[in-house]
Amino acid sequence: MQSKSLLAAAFAAALMGFGAAAQAQYSAVVSVAPPPPRHEVVPAAREGWVWAPGHYEWRGNEYAWMEGHWVRDRAGYEYREPRWVQRADGSWVLVGNSWERRMVERENRQYARNHPEGDFDRDGIANRYDRDIDGDGVPNRRDRRPYNPRRS
Repeated sequence: MQSKSLLAAAFAAALMGFGAAAQAQYSAVVSVAPPPPRHEVVPAAREGWVWAPGHYEWRGNEYAWMEGHWVRDRAGYEYREPRWVQRADGSWVLVGNSWERRMVERENRQYARNHPEGDFDRDGIANRYDRDIDGDGVPNRRDRRPYNPRRS
């Protein structure tokens, strides 16, 4: 009896995984460059919705145009428009067409502080090149607290 319930649980878990795979994001790596995008009239903005622009997808052995459409907005996420990017080996890959979590202000500050390409004082100079990271007028080499923008 216990083996039947275990088998049923395993079957249900397999079905859930199969359903998740059916909703997986489309991706393709292609050696043929995509055609130029079609001109598409973008409708007026709608509250609570995001416009997903039309784009080409690789279907079979050719590119197929996917019409633009409205997608319900997701709180805490930003929609990344689909675009084809050429790799170093010459192949093309479709990126975007997905949702990316927005960074909250605290995460933005952490990124700005710790990441070499971040800009802690927002002066347009990346941290790795900035000689005064917090913008207080004291060079980093002499500043005991280089990440303190409220220094008096």
